[in-house]
Amino acid sequence: MQIIVRDNNVEQALRVLKKRMQREGVFKEMKARRFYEKPSEARARAKQDAVRRARKAARKAAQREGLIAAPKRKVRQNGPRRFNDSPGAPSATAAE
Repeated sequence: MQIIVRDNNVEQALRVLKKRMQREGVFKEMKARRFYEKPSEARARAKQDAVRRARKAARKAAQREGLIAAPKRKVRQNGPRRFNDSPGAPSATAAE
């Protein structure tokens, strides 16, 4: 895995690296390998994962076919927030 650092912005490169590792399941794999998992526990976990995936696929198919309603989307009231806005900070328009 290779991440390019642009303009000496190491923080941004680290964020990209962490996001890519999360997407590829590296953190999940590290957590799973931290302790020994008995073969019976591994089978039980794999079976639970398969059941979870099958239920999710069935739910998605039922939503596509219109058999069940899709979950309601959350609507933001105040519009998009910028990263430097904090709830307690006075805004520039309030000072005017």
